[in-house]
Amino acid sequence: NALMIFPQNYPNSPPTVRFTSEMWHPNVYPDGKVCISILHPAGDDPTGYELASERWSPVHTVESIVLSIISMLSSPNDESPANVEAAKEWREKKNEFRKKVCRCVRRSQEMW
Repeated sequence: NALMIFPQNYPNSPPTVRFTSEMWHPNVYPDGKVCISILHPAGDDPTGYELASERWSPVHTVESIVLSIISMLSSPNDESPANVEAAKEWREKKNEFRKKVCRCVRRSQEMW
């Protein structure tokens, strides 16, 4: 379960995406906010991890955002994690990581 919230100046600024159910993933902050390059505002990256071409552009569509999130979920970026503990577990204890993810999915299904 997730929310995509569009700012008033969309498409010049990116929407924010936040999972409303519990998530255990290197690229999802503990509060559920999704951390992927295309949702970061255009311009220079103050952290030096992203190229300008990887960041938000008004040409991105809801479909391209959703596809990027699906890709992120299946292939986490543990180089610059939003959730350091999840990234560490993803790298060092993949079986434990998968078990936690399965528990989160089951709980989110019970909500409905």
